[in-house]
Amino acid sequence: MILRHRSKPLPLQLIDAAIPRLPQHSKFLTELKKDAKIRQQGYNGEIKVDYFIDSLAPKYTILHDVYLRENGRNFQIDSLVIADHSIFIVDSKNYTGSITFNTILKQLTRNDGKVESGYEYPITQVENQSFHMQNWLVQHKVTGIPIYGYVAIADPSTIIKVEGNEQEIAEVVGHGATIPKMIMDKDGAMGRTGKEKLQAYQIGKIILRECREFNINMFKHYGMRPTDILPGVICPECKLLGMSRVHSSWECKRCGCHSRTAHLNALSDYFLLVNDLISNSECMRFLGLNSRHAVSRILKNSNLIYYPHVRKWGKPEN
Repeated sequence: MILRHRSKPLPLQLIDAAIPRLPQHSKFLTELKKDAKIRQQGYNGEIKVDYFIDSLAPKYTILHDVYLRENGRNFQIDSLVIADHSIFIVDSKNYTGSITFNTILKQLTRNDGKVESGYEYPITQVENQSFHMQNWLVQHKVTGIPIYGYVAIADPSTIIKVEGNEQEIAEVVGHGATIPKMIMDKDGAMGRTGKEKLQAYQIGKIILRECREFNINMFKHYGMRPTDILPGVICPECKLLGMSRVHSSWECKRCGCHSRTAHLNALSDYFLLVNDLISNSECMRFLGLNSRHAVSRILKNSNLIYYPHVRKWGKPEN
């Protein structure tokens, strides 16, 4: 059973919403586009690995994108599999080209055919995640459960090399397609030792109840200001910012696209980037309208909730 599915990470949602709302000459665009590419690549890799991990759902309990707090520190796990006798942490890595694990120096390098780059050692990362998870479980009165970590390489064309102990790497690193069998084999071995069967669903529900959503304060992180975000409705076809309202519809002056719902994406951007609540006057400014009546009608028909004590609208809670 999959108790927690993966969704697009909030930091990536923020960046993707901000990029088309910045002036073309903005000094923040280069860094935002670079970060968007890196985060999107990581997210794509996680989705690829999820495809294989999810094959275990009929047998085990699975939670994706686990974000917990332990001893004043937050820690994040790409995928958590609660099997019959053990818990497994899967850390997804989306590298291209060839990667080399150096078991002596505890170092990972990647060669894309042009440049050789160094990265944080993934096995150390997953060991730290296992340590935090073990402590978190103890704090929640769940003890005596072995935890094992695996590093899943998302791209099947990525070449994995080892300098040092190959067996050490082979036991914890594999392409995404190989991870489910590694988990089943390890859990089966634990079962043959007489290890008591876990109450996987109950443990999963305890973890799910405490899961948070990882996010960033984009303005603080990049040094931006809310006033850097340009208002307006973005054309769903050509992506031009600044559609015009014409007869209960939106019209793009560049490509001629007509849309009755383009304002919904603009409102979504507002709630992501500006504020959790929006007033009628603020909605007029952000959508570029001068009719309070038209804005009232839009807000009432946008599946939002009106909060009379502050006279503002907000998204319904999930």
